[in-house]
Order: sequence, then C-alpha cells, then structure tokens
Amino acid sequence: MAGFSKDSVSRINVALAERSYEILIGEGLTASVPDLNAGLLSATRAFVVCDKNVEKTGSRILESFESKGIKGSLNLLPPGENQKCLETASRLYDLLVDEKADRKTLVVAVGGGVIGDLAGFVASTFNRGLKLFMIPTTLLSMVDSSVGGKVGVNHPKGKNLIGAFHQPVGVAIDISTLNTLPEREFKSGLAEIVKYGVILDPELFEFLERESQAILKRSREALIHIIKRSCELKALVVSKDEREETGLRAILNYGHTYAHAFETEGGYGMWLHGEAVSAGMVSAARLAVGRSMVGADFLERLKKLLKAFGLPVESPKLDPRKLLEIMRNDKKSVQGRLRLVLPIKLGQVDTFDGIPEEQVLASLE
Repeated sequence: MAGFSKDSVSRINVALAERSYEILIGEGLTASVPDLNAGLLSATRAFVVCDKNVEKTGSRILESFESKGIKGSLNLLPPGENQKCLETASRLYDLLVDEKADRKTLVVAVGGGVIGDLAGFVASTFNRGLKLFMIPTTLLSMVDSSVGGKVGVNHPKGKNLIGAFHQPVGVAIDISTLNTLPEREFKSGLAEIVKYGVILDPELFEFLERESQAILKRSREALIHIIKRSCELKALVVSKDEREETGLRAILNYGHTYAHAFETEGGYGMWLHGEAVSAGMVSAARLAVGRSMVGADFLERLKKLLKAFGLPVESPKLDPRKLLEIMRNDKKSVQGRLRLVLPIKLGQVDTFDGIPEEQVLASLE
C-alpha cells in the first residue's frame, strides 16, 4: 500500500488532560503505524489483536512495528459478537503471559467494534493497564467504539455489562480499509452516523439525506466528511463527560437501550449492532411521538433516511415483555427503573426517568 502524506491527514483531538489523544483520519495509515504516534516507538512489544477478516492489514501493521525493531505477535480471532466474552479475554491473557508482556507492551486492536472492545478490555485489566492503540476497520467502529475509552465484554444477561473506561493512546482511521468492507457491515455503520445527526447535528442529518447515494457508493469525499464530523461530535461529548458522570455522555446512547435488548434476547449475531441501533432509534422516536415530545413527521423523516440506507425500522419479532425485562437491567437504568434517551427535536435529545412501562411496551409492539 502506498504511504500516507501527513498533510492529507485530518487530526481530531480528544481533550482529556493527561489522557488526551489524537484521532487520525486519512488513507494509507496502516502502512507504517509507528510513524503515526511518537509514543508508540517506546513500546517493548506490539501485541496485535486482529479480526481474521482483516488478517492482511494486521500482518502489515505487525511488520511496520518489526521494521522499527519492535517485536510482536499477531493474534487472530474469528469474526462475530460471540468473541466478545470473558472466555476469549482469558485466552488473550494466557498469550500475554506466554509472551512475558510487561507494562511497556502495546496492545494494538485491528478490526471492528468487537475487537476494539475486547482488546481494549484486556489492555485495561492485564498488569493493571497496558497502552492501547486503536485501528478500526469497519465504519461503525471508526465513528463509535474506537473513540471514547469504553471497553468491555458481554454477559449472557446483558451486552457490555463487564467493562471499564480505558482511553487509547491514539486512533488511526484508514478509510482505504472500507474498500473491502461487506455491504451489510457498511450499512450497519451508517446507523451510528445517523444517530449523531439526530442527537447533535441537524446539518449532518441533512447531509446524509442529501448525499445518501454518494455515501452508499462510498464516495471518498463523502466518507471523510461524515467520519470526521462523527468523530468530532463524539470527541466533544467525551471531553466534557468522560465517565458518564454529568449525564451529557448518555445522549450517545440514543436507541441503544432498545438495541441492546434486541441483541441480548435475539442472540448476539441475529442483527449487527448498527441494525439493532437503527430499529432502536425508531422505537425511541415512536415512544417520543406517543408522549407528544416530537411530531409524527420526525419519526417518518428518520425512518425514510434509515430505509434509504437499507437499515431495519421495525422491532424484531421478539416477546416485548422479555425485551422490557432486559431493558430494566441496562447499565443506564436506576434500581430497575428505565432511563431512556429520547428526542426533543432534530439535533437534540435528553434523558428521561420513570417512563410508564406500558408506553415502552407500546413502542416495542
């Protein structure tokens, strides 16, 4: 792959005092990863955790470290949400022990959100914390899970119930890795970008409506624009509420309480995460319409855009009462009482407690 030009790389700062880091966006960034961040050259080893679907990218990244005299290993995992569990984390711990990893070992996560969350969780807990560098290769992970420091694994009773906050030392988004991303995975990532438009940026939402066909054709200019804007918005929120203590960061969970219930009850893998988020955003909007918080035109506009991107807009055929029980166990709930992020208008959402469960059931049905 051709090298990159520093002049053509977009840089977004995630301002978190001593934990601040940069998100780099460009093409060809995986050709020489250690050159992207001066701090990476101080690593004693590179422990690369990689989805088998992007093995060539992972091998290239490992070679770039070894060319700088930093030895390492490529640790391949099968694709799929079922890898995001304590059993797989334990296997990675074993490999780190076998490699005699120390606190100067760098964990490099190469893949989608599953790899980022899992490798990040391992980095946050092994030896009480190893440095983490994120190289997301799916659209969804580029705009969501690679930014913000949330890492974790799933539990049979809920998604992401076991986890931590562990900020990476940097994120490199190489948009050329999207060239081979399967269509379904690509569309799944668009759901999270739609979310940013709904919660924070009407102009982004309008751009998605206007340029939907160019985006589906993976226009370089359109992709860079929507990825950069999404990362800017998430970085802004995270810098103001890193650990979800003020309530601001909760807005990033729009549609997710529903989505996590769909994924948990339907079985991890029934839907891709973005597909579940798409249906979850519609369910939350339907609830908001029922509570006269937004008009029916808001709901129809949201559904029209999601449909244009080939995303689901109806809840899966699952028992609504079982879904409700899972929603009560969501991390955002308080003592079993639902806490939901709902739209007030395009570009603004808020968090609401104590919503009658009959209304939530109606939004699911």
